[in-house]
Amino acid sequence: MAHKVWNGRSGYWAIIAAGLCAWACSCNGSPATNTPAVQQARRQEPTPAPGTTRLGTTMLQQAMTDPEYTDARKRMVAGQIEARGVTDPRVLEAMGAVPRHVFVREGLRSEAYDDTPLPIEADQTISQPYIVALMTELAMLAPGERVLEVGTGCGYQAAVLAELGAEVFSIEIVEELATSARKRLAELGYKVEVRHGDGYGGWPDHAPFDAIVVTAAPPQIPMPLQEQLKVGGRLVVPVGRGFQDLVVVTRTADGFERRTVTGVRFVPMTGRAQE
Repeated sequence: MAHKVWNGRSGYWAIIAAGLCAWACSCNGSPATNTPAVQQARRQEPTPAPGTTRLGTTMLQQAMTDPEYTDARKRMVAGQIEARGVTDPRVLEAMGAVPRHVFVREGLRSEAYDDTPLPIEADQTISQPYIVALMTELAMLAPGERVLEVGTGCGYQAAVLAELGAEVFSIEIVEELATSARKRLAELGYKVEVRHGDGYGGWPDHAPFDAIVVTAAPPQIPMPLQEQLKVGGRLVVPVGRGFQDLVVVTRTADGFERRTVTGVRFVPMTGRAQE
């Protein structure tokens, strides 16, 4: 089976393999998948008590070193990410280190490293691994650089950015997701500052940023995000309605340069972006 991705620069439909990101979904976004496994997981998964997570710290540590998942991450990196052209060795290493199965529902851990988005809390999804890797590579982060993520979701993208040694700030508009992601990231040992709020306006108190990664699609590029870039900083963002362009905006001494990377489909950015 193949998916179609619209290339906005040349105006033609390009056929690509099913795993590519035409239907890539952001962590804080798309309608949950509806496979039999997903339905079964929803039926079996207990609702956690208020103020708790589905995994204790000891179980998290075990999950990170489980040989079954370690091997699955290696296959994911080689077959889904490196094979599609992501070559930055630091990004590949980070994708091979972050335990994606900890960010999904317990009943879906056997599918955590598959080439697909999966449902998380609040009827949202965790992104396809490839699109997380691609956007991370496009951010071009060096250790110690400051990055803003707009749309924390489950915290997976933030964990990958933190694994690169970046100073990570993340905003999530759904309070339930902000709370659970903050706790999960802390339990895993990732130093990420998570705030509940509308990310359209960025996070001025911590600007300027070396990079900004947006995991939902605004109709147009938010000017506040551009303005919060350092000179040389990169904004990685899906833009448009329906089928979108994955765009990289770089701030220069004279203004902003924009380039389109590929066609994607993300959920819409909510809140102020829709005004």
